[in-house]
Amino acid sequence: MKKRLVIVGAGMASGRLIEHLLDAAPDQWDMTLFNAEPRGNYNRLMLSPVLSGEKAYEDIITHDDAFYADRGITCRFGEPVVRIDRAAKVVVTAQGDTPYDRLVIGTGSAPFIIPVAGKALPGVVTYRDLEDTNAMIAASRPGAKAVVIGGGLLGLEAAAGMAARGADVTVIHLMGHLMERQLDPAAGYLLQKDLERRGIRVHCKGATKAILGEDKVEAVLLEDGTVYGADLVCMAVGIRPETRLATDAHLEVNRGVVVDAQMRTADPDIFALGECVEFDGQLFGLVAPLYDQARVLASVLNGGDAAFRPVQTATKLKVTGVDLFSVGDFADKPGREEIVFRDPGRGIYKRLVLEGDRLIGAVMYGDTADGNWFFQKIKDGADISGERETLIFGPAFAGGVAADPLAAVAALPPEAEICGCNGVCKGQIAAAIEGGATTVQLVRARTKASASCGTCSGLVEQVLALSLGDAFQMPTAQPMCACTDLTHEDVRRLIKAQELKSMPAVMQELGWRTSCGCPSCRPALNFYLLADWPLDYRDDAQSRFVNERLHANIQKDGTFSVVPRMWGGVTNARELRAIADAADKYNVPMVKVTGGQRIDLLGVRKDDLPAMWADLNAAGLVSGHAYSKGLRTVKTCVGTEFCRFGTQDSTGLGIKLEQRLWGSWTPHKVKLAVSGCPRNCAEATCKDVGIVCVDSGYQVGVGGAAGMDLHETQRLVVVETEAEAMDVTVAFVQLYREHAKYLDRPYKWIRKVGLDWIKSQVLDAEIRAALIARFDLSQSIYQKDPWAEHAKPDAARRFQPLADLSLEAAE
Repeated sequence: MKKRLVIVGAGMASGRLIEHLLDAAPDQWDMTLFNAEPRGNYNRLMLSPVLSGEKAYEDIITHDDAFYADRGITCRFGEPVVRIDRAAKVVVTAQGDTPYDRLVIGTGSAPFIIPVAGKALPGVVTYRDLEDTNAMIAASRPGAKAVVIGGGLLGLEAAAGMAARGADVTVIHLMGHLMERQLDPAAGYLLQKDLERRGIRVHCKGATKAILGEDKVEAVLLEDGTVYGADLVCMAVGIRPETRLATDAHLEVNRGVVVDAQMRTADPDIFALGECVEFDGQLFGLVAPLYDQARVLASVLNGGDAAFRPVQTATKLKVTGVDLFSVGDFADKPGREEIVFRDPGRGIYKRLVLEGDRLIGAVMYGDTADGNWFFQKIKDGADISGERETLIFGPAFAGGVAADPLAAVAALPPEAEICGCNGVCKGQIAAAIEGGATTVQLVRARTKASASCGTCSGLVEQVLALSLGDAFQMPTAQPMCACTDLTHEDVRRLIKAQELKSMPAVMQELGWRTSCGCPSCRPALNFYLLADWPLDYRDDAQSRFVNERLHANIQKDGTFSVVPRMWGGVTNARELRAIADAADKYNVPMVKVTGGQRIDLLGVRKDDLPAMWADLNAAGLVSGHAYSKGLRTVKTCVGTEFCRFGTQDSTGLGIKLEQRLWGSWTPHKVKLAVSGCPRNCAEATCKDVGIVCVDSGYQVGVGGAAGMDLHETQRLVVVETEAEAMDVTVAFVQLYREHAKYLDRPYKWIRKVGLDWIKSQVLDAEIRAALIARFDLSQSIYQKDPWAEHAKPDAARRFQPLADLSLEAAE
């Protein structure tokens, strides 16, 4: 008969415990999993990328509903345990009692709230779970003011995530430099400088006196009298073990729930693991020791004799573009020496702390590639007396000469940790490789190494290279297609540099392996050539997808949809009558209003297209390009013309923008919106370009999306006049046309090149004027209505069937 195991808390430690138990003895336990959150196990380390928009919640789920169902685990999510009855051996919830044979407490930790006035105001959040993350995402709209109290690891990840979404972020830190527990002042300075370059304000030596506001948070007041405005305040000043259940059950509790080396509490049938426990006077907040606890506890529950032995852990910051590594003890004490390397030009700082002939601490910023090698030397207590002179340069120069670039990973023992997020060591990866995992993707699938934040992917590749030798090819940038080894970026650059102005010229000069390309490269080359050489290159219709060739969207039954353009979402009675007449005349089965403020005629036969276009043209309607990699729509609200809250003429601006931009081909579809006030009725903050009108002018945001990927716009600029808003928008679209990879939406392109670079181009008056001039030149060629051209008799014949097979032949 199965024994009953009740687990309280579905955090990362208990999730790993469940995996170990199932791997070792899948039929031994009848498991019930309680969680106060209304969901199962997810990777909390990845909340920072969720906050910044780099990942979605669905990307960080570790165990989904199917995982629990397939393994017969009873899930009680959203049902907090309120009491443990040790005598009756049950846990108590609002829904009743659940018996156990063994109980595991995995309640994690609770955020520390500083005791200041205003701490309970709406808009004050912590940063521990998905609800906190979603609250920050909702508040991090472009231009919103966010204050983070606490410049430690968690606070900085919160600040960077909100800043990435466009919020104006201030970090208030009590100490003299950021992350003082992990960094020395020099590295803290570099980190602060890096964050300030990202637009994050940092206030060190700042003590919070009060959080101000009436019905919600409005500002933060410091002891020195400084006031920072705030729409949201995130407290990230530390955590404390969540011990209330254990305390109420009269288990031994100090700072955490006291456990022995087998993770057993004072009650032999109750165990604990994770951030809630205290072992040998230590608390644990990093994932590596928590996973080790899970391994030990799984062994003990299954009858083994494993014991938990804490080891040193290293610190990395999960902020895109920040390379930071810290491990060991780097405090200044008598008898210690240090080795320091600085490269101001590249923003690199390395410091090693020695005690006798042992390395005891390392701080690295800007270049952390050798971090694991130094970490291993600290853990091993290795004698470094023979390599002092070259130690700071890492394993590649051990002994003074350049060595094998794989020397660092080769020197690591099998138990060396490669993936900190998932607790995967070198030996596990090597075993997976021996079992046939010959790529990073296969290693990731079998071991979870590099499956979370991805920063260890390079180390995984090195272990693969070390194990497979010449059989392993280091991944490189993906080529454009099988016709060439060049990337999209290479091809764009060479088309400009070598002035290649035709498809044959590109294929000849760049060494295409095929005579005329393929369906992958031809559409991309066609766009790159017409974008770069509008006067010299002629659009090749046969290199376009079917929708763009036929200027209508093909549907699953072979019919097409027709969407007339409505400038800024505005129409009139004459146009509506023409659309209604066309729907009747051509037996259109469905007429639908779209989310982009257009009318879609669905189910049109291919041979009816030219005639319908001619009828719509006669009423002044042109193609809405709903099929194109180009401008689709400019959505607007009614603005000052009718709305009581409108601050500017959003409708008029939307119409002007659409009339300026329509007909332009772009790497992917482009959607715009103009909202007349911050209420944002036109949903401008999820468009490729979104303009929000305010009393003082126009807030221009870029890089939004609302499809399979959801992204909020990032603030590009705030301008005072409509003309400036127009110019900035046109310049941004042209910059995107000239530099983005084909089929990359603007948000993907922005992620690659960085918003700072885009600002440096678009906001420079001279560069902006040149971009606008090149856009206007292109529009002089391509701003024409394809419906009008294809409705002409000669072109219309292409839409007719080759033969009427319904006719009967004469005898």
